[in-house]
Amino acid sequence: MSTIKRIAVFGSTGSIGTQALEVIAANTDKFSAEILTAQTNDVLLIKQALEFNPNCVVIGDEKKYEHVKQALSKTDIKVFTGEQSLEEVASMDCYDIMLAAIVGYAGLKSTLKAIDNNKTVALANKETLVVAGDIVMQKALEKRVPVIPVDSEHSAIFQCLVGEGRNKIEKVILTASGGPFLGKKPNFLVNVKRDHALQHPNWSMGAKVSIDSATLMNKGLELLEAMFLFGLGEDKIKVLVHPEALIHSMVEFKDGVTMAQLSVTDMRVPIQYALTYPRRLPNTIRGIDFYRLHKLHFAKPDLQKFPCLALAYQAARQLGTVPAVLNAANEACVEMFLERKIGFLSIAGIVEKVMRRHTRISSPGLREIMDADSWAREEVLRIAAGSKTMRVL
Repeated sequence: MSTIKRIAVFGSTGSIGTQALEVIAANTDKFSAEILTAQTNDVLLIKQALEFNPNCVVIGDEKKYEHVKQALSKTDIKVFTGEQSLEEVASMDCYDIMLAAIVGYAGLKSTLKAIDNNKTVALANKETLVVAGDIVMQKALEKRVPVIPVDSEHSAIFQCLVGEGRNKIEKVILTASGGPFLGKKPNFLVNVKRDHALQHPNWSMGAKVSIDSATLMNKGLELLEAMFLFGLGEDKIKVLVHPEALIHSMVEFKDGVTMAQLSVTDMRVPIQYALTYPRRLPNTIRGIDFYRLHKLHFAKPDLQKFPCLALAYQAARQLGTVPAVLNAANEACVEMFLERKIGFLSIAGIVEKVMRRHTRISSPGLREIMDADSWAREEVLRIAAGSKTMRVL
């Protein structure tokens, strides 16, 4: 029996996906890449496919299918296209672990399909749990499928809980770097431009995640993700600003002991751990030099300056379809901000209006979650079109 773990990298051309392939390339005696998927980056997908020789690839953008198919025509790699193909390849038996790294709501259906087919999920797509956490985790429980977090914060919590019973948890502390605007005055945020918000001080990430980090919505989504991953109420999860980003999260237990996970800011650390769990493998990533480390700083997040985090706590208290609405409205707003159609502060303002107009469903099924997602995106367009926030920056 082969000891090589076969990996399906869903979202292989994004920040997490490319770093996951670095981990695979550094450990070819332990991993193979069997499925690679991308939405629009056909050039990088082709390059990755020629290097890793997967069983199949998916290019989401159907207009780019012929280019990918032609480029790989001299190989045995199967080429698929379209959203439905993501679910179809997720049902294949050619892989053992799905690395779910598709950004946003778009990653939900393929992740559910992988769980349906008894595949271990290394979850880097937080939105999957934000919008349908109850459904996803219940299905994982029924199928006895491990869901191993890849987000650095949730990986840290996961590692702190190894060997510990969940009933001992008193509190989870999610650390946040504070993003590029930590320490800035509120009036500074009025004139924030796209390029400013994309400049994260610690992590190299995709555009959407970088903007979420700038608004602290990313930490709000992580709050919701942690609730479902670890079976906690929102009152058990606190956010702590830690600009050095060396402590990736902490767990406080009932006896007053707090466990913390520390490492350098390199996403290959949690990616590799998710793929090798419960083992740890050596790598070239440096450890922390404590002799040169003089201070660590901590602070409460400013919910008035960063209202997206407050909106996420509100969604965490209400649950039902509210987190799906929060996520969809935020995704739509971030896209408009990146296109320079709305201002930075308008992201939170529009998301709040959409949440206020939503009629909550307390125990939604997948269809109702999908409907809430579609409604919220349309509502963002209606609000933006009728307001002064609709302006080119």
